[in-house]
Amino acid sequence: MHIAKKGLRVLGVAESFSGRSSSTLAGVVMRKDLVIDGAACADVTVGGMDATDTVIRLVRILNRSDINCLMISGCVIAWYNILSPDRIAEETGLPVIAVTYEASEGLEDDIRFHFPGDDDRMDAYRHLGERSEYLLKTGYTVYLRTARLERAMAERITDAFTREGKVPEPLRVARLVARAVMRTPGTHALPNG
Repeated sequence: MHIAKKGLRVLGVAESFSGRSSSTLAGVVMRKDLVIDGAACADVTVGGMDATDTVIRLVRILNRSDINCLMISGCVIAWYNILSPDRIAEETGLPVIAVTYEASEGLEDDIRFHFPGDDDRMDAYRHLGERSEYLLKTGYTVYLRTARLERAMAERITDAFTREGKVPEPLRVARLVARAVMRTPGTHALPNG
């Protein structure tokens, strides 16, 4: 992966959650020069365990061979629907960067409280492992998990796609798209390019 190329493409995936039975995930393909050249959306079950499959489905819907990396806004979405960056990387062939924005003591107690006896969910959460703290060039701290990508490269990519604040542009735009689609029922497929 050549970080200096302006044609470097990241698929940013973020959700818009409103407490319904499903949440909207949007995927936005963005070049390093911040040009958007693709988008897709799909629903994920609130409180379910289908987040990983939904992200993989977004990659397949887009059907792009020019995406270099997948960037996800968090690994625990849609009310404890837990993503597996490792499985996403394995099934899509794309390295994964999961970005979060707050320090945390962890979610094990919350998972036990809301999903007592759900060993699969707890195992999925524990499998995520630790996040690494990173100070962006903008002066803000983010927390990263990666799959099939070295930490130093994940940091460089995250910095390259963060224009201001702490939210990388592919994730900021994906969240905006997800919010707009969620507010417009029946609108879940956006054209590529």
